[in-house]
Amino acid sequence: MRWALVKVCLAVTAMVVVAFAVPLGLVVQEMASDRAFSNAERQAATIGPTLSITTDPVQLRKAVESTQMGAARRMAVHVPAIGDSPPADIGEGRAGAHAVAETRRIGRATTASVPGGGSALLQPTALGSGDIAVVEVFVPESEVSNGVTTAWLVLAGVGAALIVGSVGVADRLGARLVRPAERLADAAHQLGEGRLGARVPEDGPKELRSAAAAFNAMADQVVELLANERELAADLSHRLRTPLTVLRLNAASLGEGPAAEQTREAVEQLEREVDTIIRTAREQRPPAAAVAGAGCDASEVIRDRMAFWSALAEDEGREVRLAGVDRTVRIPVARPELAAALDAMLGNVFRHTPEGTPFAVDVHDASDAVIVLVSDAGPGIADPDAALRRGNDGGRDGSTGLGLDIVRRVAESTGGDVRLGRSVLGGTEVRVWIGLDGRTRGAAGGVRARRGRRKRRSN
Repeated sequence: MRWALVKVCLAVTAMVVVAFAVPLGLVVQEMASDRAFSNAERQAATIGPTLSITTDPVQLRKAVESTQMGAARRMAVHVPAIGDSPPADIGEGRAGAHAVAETRRIGRATTASVPGGGSALLQPTALGSGDIAVVEVFVPESEVSNGVTTAWLVLAGVGAALIVGSVGVADRLGARLVRPAERLADAAHQLGEGRLGARVPEDGPKELRSAAAAFNAMADQVVELLANERELAADLSHRLRTPLTVLRLNAASLGEGPAAEQTREAVEQLEREVDTIIRTAREQRPPAAAVAGAGCDASEVIRDRMAFWSALAEDEGREVRLAGVDRTVRIPVARPELAAALDAMLGNVFRHTPEGTPFAVDVHDASDAVIVLVSDAGPGIADPDAALRRGNDGGRDGSTGLGLDIVRRVAESTGGDVRLGRSVLGGTEVRVWIGLDGRTRGAAGGVRARRGRRKRRSN
């Protein structure tokens, strides 16, 4: 594209230079010729008054030699025969007799070529006797072309400068067009090779800026789609922990024996595989915004999940308290998301507290938010901030911590947050703040989240 643009500009500029410079040079040449012959006509006219008075050769010779052209031996006067006087040629004539006779016959100024170069201006002049004398003025070729060569050289220089300048401008313009296109192509190759961080600066012409913006948006969408895919795989893998927890606890009650030991080893291996999948697939992704009009009844979902976990709690001798679920509490969270968050919090209770440890689930419905509290009477968490960081649940080495991350994403999708603290039962309290309106999801939610973090640091 760059060289094609240079060639186009070179051709266009060359045509413009030829179209204007050649006619202008011809005009200059014509003007130089007109100037030379006009000067010859003026010089020829200076001898006219003398011819009207006398035709004496002596007097005419003095008059011719007194003029500029006569002194330069470039003027001659051709007098015809008058009465008994023979014809006379005064001065150095260069035109042939035929040209002189023709000028006298037609009665107007003519030009004739001179052997050896140059031209002769023949100017007829009327005498007192009624005859016609012819004044000849020699015009050398140097006067006819005076300044023409210089003019052609100047025009050629201007034309060359215009061509060089246009090529330079075209080259710079071509580079400005080509570089963004090359960067776009290079970024596309990088993205195709799997380097998802490849982006294109949005500069250059408007069309290329639009193409770069579209490419960057596409790359961001690809990265987001891959992140969502990995996150979905991690979420699904984590949700397997709930039935795995039940299997592990049931396997523990099988007693001793080869079959029981094999079952426990299989459950442990499956738990390790699930953790590996979660660590491999996990990627940070932006929290999904709550969809207007979508949601579920938090009370109904909590009652349903507590019915599932209550059977396991009864087997382990855990006392369960449930409060605040006797009426409908609508929240802008999809039912599967809330169920996954509850299973993550309750699964942590069963995994990280001894058997027989009581726990409670409370729901508080405020005007702009719903608070879900999961508390237990276990040993608690020594470092709540570390437990909230992705990659650690505060309980065991090598844990992915995705359980609390699921809870956090559910809360933050509504503008809320998650806080860890000491419960009234003496153990850990997980407080999930779920926003109900746009104000909570926006600025207010951010303020609450920052307040919660400051509170945790101060504790």
